[in-house]
Amino acid sequence: MSEQPCPNRPKLYPRLALLTTSLFLVGTNAFVIAGLLPDIARSLDVPETDVSFSITYLAVVAAIAAPVISIWAARMSRTTLMFIGLVFIAGGTAASALAPSMGLFIAGRIVAGVGAAAVLPAATAAAAAIAPPESRGRAIAFVALGFTAATALGAPLGTMLGSVGGWQLPLLVVAALALLLAVAKALFLRGLPISPRTRFSERLTPLKDKRVVLTLLATIFVFIGFNVVYIFSSAVTARVTGGSGTLLAILLLVYGVTGTLGTLVSGRMTDKFGSRTTAIGFLTATAAVLCCIVLGAESYIATALIFGLWGVASFGTSLPIQHRLSSIDPPTAPIALSWYTSAMYGGIAAAPLLGAAVLDNGGSVLIPFAGAAANVVALLLFLWGFRQRRGQRGVASASVAPSTSHLSHRRARAPASSPISANRTPQSR
Repeated sequence: MSEQPCPNRPKLYPRLALLTTSLFLVGTNAFVIAGLLPDIARSLDVPETDVSFSITYLAVVAAIAAPVISIWAARMSRTTLMFIGLVFIAGGTAASALAPSMGLFIAGRIVAGVGAAAVLPAATAAAAAIAPPESRGRAIAFVALGFTAATALGAPLGTMLGSVGGWQLPLLVVAALALLLAVAKALFLRGLPISPRTRFSERLTPLKDKRVVLTLLATIFVFIGFNVVYIFSSAVTARVTGGSGTLLAILLLVYGVTGTLGTLVSGRMTDKFGSRTTAIGFLTATAAVLCCIVLGAESYIATALIFGLWGVASFGTSLPIQHRLSSIDPPTAPIALSWYTSAMYGGIAAAPLLGAAVLDNGGSVLIPFAGAAANVVALLLFLWGFRQRRGQRGVASASVAPSTSHLSHRRARAPASSPISANRTPQSR
């Protein structure tokens, strides 16, 4: 699986599809636990909150391991790195599915978290590497759809599968697909360019700017606000679903499908109005919609409509944040966006802790309000970042590759619909 830089890049989209499927698998493995929470808790004879902590462990491991792996394995073939990561995901997920105790279940999730930390940034970087310069923005956006689709389709389908064949079945399917993908990558993703080595000091450069730090803190709270409701959605909607995994899966599917629309609208709004205005709109809307979930507590149809609105609003929050990170200091944008991955996993890790505390002290009815409050905090931090003066701009090496970035460092190449379109990134927006 050795690779050398190769100017000939045949069959671009089939190769991108392999990368997209990898992100879909990583996202599905992370989010499917939300819909399986009650069944896992009953099977392992533990409280649901204990099962939710397995999401925290996976996310913490991924958040810490992602930058460490990107530095340690900088000169490793991306194909080899993704192969190893997928094997870790397969092994860890299968171990969790077959675990007889909560301790072994969590151990499996930790192993899978290491795999996710290897696959996610490597797949995004590979997308930029195999695409020609004029298509890199579209290539990265295409691959990033995999993670979005995991919320829209993967987790709901996994929840439905679990309601039919038991909670172990969707995890075993994920493990099997991970092994198949690992083999497919070894066979069909050869010849990826190896990224230049990045020094640890260069990784820290963006964190010297308060605007970057505040935007990353906002990211953490955005993902707390989403995950605290999504992870405990079975408890939040128990009165209208009656504990039915199928009915819950439909609600999550509605959320995910409408979220795709939110992503598209957010991208266009960010290009047109800038990241600040767009973030204000979507974060405010998300907080308001979450407060309305209690209004649909007695009606499944009303709850489904609210979940649809939540999907549109919630999915639209991350694009203006990534746009802001990419525009603060363009030379270090790839590194700043690699920290976005760690911030994202940080929010995912914190959400179960907040949700468990709310459940223990106020019940499931308060969970949507906790999510709304997190979005308000995210908005305040995001706007505070705009009030900071232009800090010391880091000088990154021109050879630094976006090894853990969700967006291409060639921002001028991004398509007009991309939230990082180069002709719409003024610092004031």
